[in-house]
Amino acid sequence: MASGLLLGGAVAALVTAAVPAHNPSGGFVDPPPDKIVIDVATVNGSGCPAGTAAVAVSEDNTAFTVTYSDYLAQVGGNSDPTAFRKNCQLNLIVHVPQGFTYAIAEADYRGFASLQAGASGVQRASYYFQGSSQTAAKTHTFPGAYNDNWQATDTTDWAQLVWAPCGVQRNFNINTEVRVNAGTSSPSKVSFMTMDSTDGDISTVYHMAWKECPGR
Repeated sequence: MASGLLLGGAVAALVTAAVPAHNPSGGFVDPPPDKIVIDVATVNGSGCPAGTAAVAVSEDNTAFTVTYSDYLAQVGGNSDPTAFRKNCQLNLIVHVPQGFTYAIAEADYRGFASLQAGASGVQRASYYFQGSSQTAAKTHTFPGAYNDNWQATDTTDWAQLVWAPCGVQRNFNINTEVRVNAGTSSPSKVSFMTMDSTDGDISTVYHMAWKECPGR
């Protein structure tokens, strides 16, 4: 399975955190016993050049991790005028066991930001299935002055989860971006925001919720 998951660069760490799915009757639907398989159809964007992103699935089928090694937005100083915003769109083919469907219940993002006083950084993500008009989007803002690691968590209520259609293969799209606004900061000073950790990689964890399809 790993050969279908790796885009390039370092292999993503496997995630052990579990988010059991809740159903309207008050119970939980356990993850299906068979392994899910995630294939990357396309990866596009200025924040994820070829060979700089990878995907892996957790051992318990409840989460997957995306790692990046070149996701940086910056303004000020000698920064390229187009560098203030970087994005990455992952188009994923998720093979799930028959009779189950899934949704992304929670997503964790981590990185580092060095923002001058008067500047700000923004992390945004949207989630949708191919051919569906239903989109979930979350935005997090970090005001300067700021010079530290950052973390953002998107959590979706059960009633607002965007579920994959039952019995239909629809690619799942995750579109993320980081953006730095100069604001009132000095034009000569650089502000930047990355999706990375101290070793140069970011682990972006997407926790899955599960439910059974009708008639299973």
